[in-house]
Amino acid sequence: MKLNWFRNKQNHMLLKLVVAILLLGFAFRLVFFRSTTVSPILEQTPIARKSVLPNPNPSPSPNPNPKTVSPILEETNISQKSVVPIPIPIPNPNPTPTPTPNPNPNPNPPVYVQVQGNEDQVPPKENFEEKCDLLTGDWIPNPSGPTYTNRSCSLIESHQNCIDNGRPDTGYLYWRWNPRDCELPPFDPERFLETMRDKTWALIGDSISRNHVQSLLCMLSQVEQAVQVYHDEDYRSKRWQFPSYNFTISVIWSPFLVKADIFEDFNGVSTSEVELYLDKLDKKWTDQYQKLDYMIISSGKWFLKTAIYHENDTVLGCHYCPKRNLTELGFDFAYRKSLRFVLDFIVSSNHKGLIFFRTSTPDHFENGEWSSGGNCLRTAPVKEGEMELNDLNRILRKVELEEFEKAALKASENGVNLKLLDLTMLSLLRPDGHPGPYREFYPYAKDKNATVQNDCLHWCLPGPIDSWNDVIMEVVVNG
Repeated sequence: MKLNWFRNKQNHMLLKLVVAILLLGFAFRLVFFRSTTVSPILEQTPIARKSVLPNPNPSPSPNPNPKTVSPILEETNISQKSVVPIPIPIPNPNPTPTPTPNPNPNPNPPVYVQVQGNEDQVPPKENFEEKCDLLTGDWIPNPSGPTYTNRSCSLIESHQNCIDNGRPDTGYLYWRWNPRDCELPPFDPERFLETMRDKTWALIGDSISRNHVQSLLCMLSQVEQAVQVYHDEDYRSKRWQFPSYNFTISVIWSPFLVKADIFEDFNGVSTSEVELYLDKLDKKWTDQYQKLDYMIISSGKWFLKTAIYHENDTVLGCHYCPKRNLTELGFDFAYRKSLRFVLDFIVSSNHKGLIFFRTSTPDHFENGEWSSGGNCLRTAPVKEGEMELNDLNRILRKVELEEFEKAALKASENGVNLKLLDLTMLSLLRPDGHPGPYREFYPYAKDKNATVQNDCLHWCLPGPIDSWNDVIMEVVVNG
């Protein structure tokens, strides 16, 4: 009997255990089911695949720059070719500042977009109401310095090879141009060459164009060394090729852009006045014009020289010719007339490439001029407003801007891609970037008090002129 009682009690306990297990299983199933159900709020929120555009009427923010990349994107390793969510601000054409916080942070339904990812993960430029002004900015410290040296590039002419000529300071090498409203990426030589595959470039003008082409070639030489394939008798016009890219770049010596008979040696010593033909273009560049895909055309400084002006096979007058019985017309008369003739040719040419007209570069002579003991002893950039264009540079610039404005209207009507490359004010802030006395090899080696010719017009290489290529690449390749 005791045995039966023990068995009944054991069965009763077993039954209780089974019921407890069943109840526990039911409770666990209920909890698990609720935890795997997505909240209706979460179901309305896009995850990863799409991005939400911000409220079209956002409250004012202390940092309105729309180029900031989402922190999510910065922390995520995403393939460059994949579709990635990028927040793109849509500017409100009629923003109305709100004095009090909006009680509803998202009163409008979200709008979803998908954007093809790019290398920088930043919104494309066309989404912004205003484009960046690349030419308004400041020179800021650049600790990394230039991308090439006078040792790594063999194309620097001796007059611009400031380091090799013994310039003692090097601070002028450690600055870069920084637009105030956006970032200017550094020049990318590999991307530039890839973009210019099978293309032809020419820089047309005076010795500043030659100075500039050396800068560009030195920056490109990081990828491939240029091969010189042509030079004229005086080695003033040259052509180079980058064989792997079938890319050709030339410098064409044409300081007036119109026909000119020049009686001057390489050091600028003249034996007679320039004979300038204001109604005849210089064939050195016009004969190649239609074969070129890209051009940077410039002039200016040479019009300050003593010259006799011709038009319709008749002498009109001159600039600074006191020994001649001719009418003094002034250099601005000749520059305006010549530049108008050049630009009229361009805008009516049906050219299908891209043509830049570059404004003349300022010089920084102080205490005199080229031939009267002027020098340039500064060793750092200046801020905007600390230095003004001199009277001659101001006149040249006035002519350039006025004539370009007229030509640009005609170019637009005729479908000619003519752009202004206004590097004057950017360059004005770099009085420290010229060779000065170091256009010659160790000019004070024999006499520390020697009277030395200073060059305050051309640019040291490497030097500030390298930043011109940053701007050009942004316009041509990225812009």
